[in-house]
Parts: sequence; structure tokens; C-alpha cells
Amino acid sequence: MNIANSIALRFILFLGGVFAVYSGTDQALGGLFTLGWMGQQVFFEIADRHLFLVADNHHRFLGGVWTGIGLFFFLAITNLEKYQIGLYFAFSSIFIGGLARFSQMNFDIIFGPEVVGALLVEIIGMPLLFLWLLRSVRQAE
Repeated sequence: MNIANSIALRFILFLGGVFAVYSGTDQALGGLFTLGWMGQQVFFEIADRHLFLVADNHHRFLGGVWTGIGLFFFLAITNLEKYQIGLYFAFSSIFIGGLARFSQMNFDIIFGPEVVGALLVEIIGMPLLFLWLLRSVRQAE
């Protein structure tokens, strides 16, 4: 793996890790209301406290999983070859998450300014990172 290619890939993974840890922690610790680190708007009222707390708990779990992916990115940049399988899994999982957005079937939202950037990273960026890592590891062998 050439040095410039390795540094660039590790930098992208570092930035992705920072975003995942930041946004994941916001949701893992703040639940459905979040901690407000990425902006906070009241967009719902609680009609059933018990059901809200169940959904909030599941949301916190997903925020923790997202935080974990970010932390794994930090670990993986220390040795791309050693952690390549985990990175392939993370990239694939994020890609599947991007595809899952389409299940909402509300294309004004999916392709709207609040979502389209994340969607592009998920369904275009993740396959590109997958291929970049694959190519880089093969060059190193």
C-alpha cells in the first residue's frame, strides 16, 4: 500500500469515526430527544409514556451500535490489513442502512436536503470505501 493512499484512507476513516462517535453518543445518551448536539427540535409529543420509553431504549441501543462502529474505525486505522474484514462488515452494514431509508417511501424526505447527503455517503461512499480498502490491501500483499 503506498503511503499517500494509506494516509488518505486512514484520514477518511478517522473522519467517519469522529462523526459516528459524535452522532452516536448524542443518540445513545440522549435517546429519541438526543442531547441536542446536532440540533434539537421538538417534533413529537408522548402519548403513551411506556411505549415511548421502550422505543427510546431501542433508539439508545442503536446509537450505541453506531458509536461502536465509530470506535471500531479508530481501531481499524491502526492496522488496515488486520481489521479489513471488520471494515468490510461495517461498510456493508452502513450501505444496508442507507438502502433501508427507502422503506419510508417518502422520496421528498429521502432526497431532501436533510437526508440526501447521508444517503449518498451510505449508498455510494460505502461501496467506494469497500473497493478502496480491497485495492489497498491487495497492493500491500
